[in-house]
Amino acid sequence: MRLYSVAPFLVFAPIAMGIASKCPSYVDWASVPHPPFSPGPQRIPTMRPPEPCRTFSSAAIESVLQATVSQIKSPDMRQLLTNILPNTLDTAIAWHDPGNTTGMPYTFVITGDINAQWTRDSTNQLLPLLPYALQDTRLQLLVLGLINMQAEQISQYLFANAYKPPARSGLVPGENSWAKLDKVVPQFDPKLVFEAKFEIDSLAAFLKLSTAYWEQTKDQRFMSTVWRTAVANILELLQQLQMPTVDKNGKMNNATVRFSRESTSPTETSFGHGQGNPVKFTGMVKSLFRPSDDSVIFPFFIPGNAMLSTELARLAQMLLSVKEMAVEQAVADRLAEEIRQGIYQYGTMDHPVYGKIFVYETDGFGSAVVMDDANVPSLLSLPYLGFVDNNDSVYLNTRKLILSPDNPWYFAGSRVSGIGSPHTGFMRVWPMAIAMQALTTDDKSEVKWCLQQLLETTGGLGLMHESVDVEDPARYSRPWFAWCNGVASELIIDAVRRFPGIV
Repeated sequence: MRLYSVAPFLVFAPIAMGIASKCPSYVDWASVPHPPFSPGPQRIPTMRPPEPCRTFSSAAIESVLQATVSQIKSPDMRQLLTNILPNTLDTAIAWHDPGNTTGMPYTFVITGDINAQWTRDSTNQLLPLLPYALQDTRLQLLVLGLINMQAEQISQYLFANAYKPPARSGLVPGENSWAKLDKVVPQFDPKLVFEAKFEIDSLAAFLKLSTAYWEQTKDQRFMSTVWRTAVANILELLQQLQMPTVDKNGKMNNATVRFSRESTSPTETSFGHGQGNPVKFTGMVKSLFRPSDDSVIFPFFIPGNAMLSTELARLAQMLLSVKEMAVEQAVADRLAEEIRQGIYQYGTMDHPVYGKIFVYETDGFGSAVVMDDANVPSLLSLPYLGFVDNNDSVYLNTRKLILSPDNPWYFAGSRVSGIGSPHTGFMRVWPMAIAMQALTTDDKSEVKWCLQQLLETTGGLGLMHESVDVEDPARYSRPWFAWCNGVASELIIDAVRRFPGIV
């Protein structure tokens, strides 16, 4: 049994991207193995779509792919990397205007089998490709276009986690039937917003793509009036989200963000009539949802705050070169430090078994959730995010806990072991978390084990899924999940570089 829901693949793409009109749905394509198969024990199929059906091509990425494959002995791993490294380019660039219309490039990137652009997902889909942008002008324009697209979306509506394509793209917008039941303050434009769950990591992801692009290229073309508006609005909102629910005079602060929805699942709506559980001032900022799109229990989501602290510090460093944004530079610098201090003061605890650890969520009153979720940002990913070194003592204590049964969302089976998520239920592991486990350790044997685990998770389909059953990886959710394909390919390239001959 394959646990996925079929969504249309590039129904709009033939018009916008010049894709052949007879191209198959990639949801269907990704659900069936295609020959030739690798000659290894896993018999990994060939899963790239035919060349006329690919949504974008990059000579630089094809060159990196060939160079890396030549260093891999395992035929299964060679074929897996061939399938997943270019997956976003092959399948998920729904619209790209290199600047012919407006003079500035714009890019709309879908997640895979969901026909919408998540800010978090789209950032992570292109970040593994960014180091090669200076080798390929078209690839650089693609990334620059995504920054411009995100800035436009965020400047128009700050609180969404996913957006629909702009009308000028000519794309047919995806429809989210759940969103029609939303009761959100302020109201959103259904022509712009696909999903209106407020997640602080979405804003952090926008900042991360902007600063990472600048660090790689020193290109400031994205710093338009629209981008500056988006940044200023984000900084203003984050300061508001630091406020306690009840002030020192006993008066309620007006909630900056609300979200409620009619649902049979508690993870689809927020406590307190959409305001979230109460918090005190800690220096951290509140979130209503996790990167899994599930609601938080306590609004100070520690991994999201850690990512924000890191990206605000990087933003402040970048803005030192932008004299017109001196005020924003100072605010970003102050927020980064206040959030970091808040995490260490309120987001840690002394565990009776593991010692001092980071908690997953807290409210500042002493309540905390001890767990980790597979979605990034996660506690496991803190070194990957740049918040701590991977040999940090608090992180190592936390890592031991979350990679054990003392994490309620860690599952071990005869085929696969790792961290799962309430989003997909019990006894299901996310390949993304397995890749992140390897990306955050210097232990060669652990990295090798994780790489083998990833091969086990494809269910014979040669692609990364959202989650897989620990006993039967052929039971999976989402056949086409471009973000995870990107993270796993990032790991393989990283492992080959750090540990020559590992695969």
